[in-house]
Amino acid sequence: MLNGSKHISIIVLIIFTLLLSACGMIGDEVATLPVTQNNSAVSIPLPTDVQTAANTQANPAAQASAAAPTLAAGQYFEHEQAFINVYEMSSPSVVHIGVADGEGSGFVFDDNGHIVTNNHVVATSTGDIIVRFSDGSQKEAAIVGTAPDSDLAVLKVDASAGELRPLPVGNSNDLRVGQIVVAIGSPFGLENTLTTGIVSGLDRLFPGAQAPGGGTYNIPNIIQTDAAINPGNSGGPLLDLHGNLIGVNTAIESPVRGSSGVGFAVPSNVVAVVIPQLISGGKVATPWLGISGTELNGTLAEDLGLDPTTRGIVIGEVIVGGPAAAAGLQAADANGTSAGDIIVGVDGNDVRAFDDLLGYIVEETTVGQTINVEVLRDGQVETIPLTLQARPSAQ
Repeated sequence: MLNGSKHISIIVLIIFTLLLSACGMIGDEVATLPVTQNNSAVSIPLPTDVQTAANTQANPAAQASAAAPTLAAGQYFEHEQAFINVYEMSSPSVVHIGVADGEGSGFVFDDNGHIVTNNHVVATSTGDIIVRFSDGSQKEAAIVGTAPDSDLAVLKVDASAGELRPLPVGNSNDLRVGQIVVAIGSPFGLENTLTTGIVSGLDRLFPGAQAPGGGTYNIPNIIQTDAAINPGNSGGPLLDLHGNLIGVNTAIESPVRGSSGVGFAVPSNVVAVVIPQLISGGKVATPWLGISGTELNGTLAEDLGLDPTTRGIVIGEVIVGGPAAAAGLQAADANGTSAGDIIVGVDGNDVRAFDDLLGYIVEETTVGQTINVEVLRDGQVETIPLTLQARPSAQ
């Protein structure tokens, strides 16, 4: 007579064999999973009879398949449960935003009725703004403040104490490429929709509002994700699997106005800087250097007579009246007789690309603060103190 565990193992093995047979009839594209017992994976050894071994030996594809790692069903269920948990925990904090000429998403920022969304969701609104919650209730909202240069805005609804559930704000600087993320919002008006993906890229620059004079203010440290982001997701949260806000979904790169696996989110660390200022004063004072330029690559470095591994920001223009001009930073000469300053560091942090510089300025400094800018000038590194000013108003 078989004991209980052996009896269960035989039954499991029979079921597993039947499942393999059925999947084989459906087609090669159907993946099979180990069965589970009490939510734990049951280890089932591969057949080792002579015929199976011979078949595997003669079939390189089967040999590769046998060697490939598999994910136990219990792990799939844990993965699935993580998505369920983050949705059930976070969806009550996510809202649908209706405006006269469109719709978008948003989320509860605090207990005082403040709702965060994208500036472009509400910027052109001329009528009522209606915020609808996951339980179907809705409230009229007023605009508290907007920040076009970071594409963020704050609305306010009347709410009693304990009525709203704010999202916890995470640290976007801790993100890693490949990390699983979740987006919740109202794509194409389909409220409370969850999509999943990974962090596809970090430290992207994305154009924000137009600056006076025709330039563009870039948003630093933008998160790229392949989680499906579609029209209507704008302003909704991008979350980690703990339910922490790590970004605000803001744009997609797509030729067809639909998800193509390239979505962008304003990082939570920019949110943490911008939103409290909007709540307290309705506007944002963003620190500004007052330069434009280009990133130094190997070819340009060689053209300038530098080591081709040198990296930094070649200053192309110093804005008259800006903080860089006041500090004495130098732009490249129009006649080509001077290469100008190359920014290679700020406050001891290496600067290799624009995002390094702009990300630090936006997230780590304040207007009126004096920073130390390290520049390569005439082959020598110099440290120049620079007092930051507020950016001119964005358009």
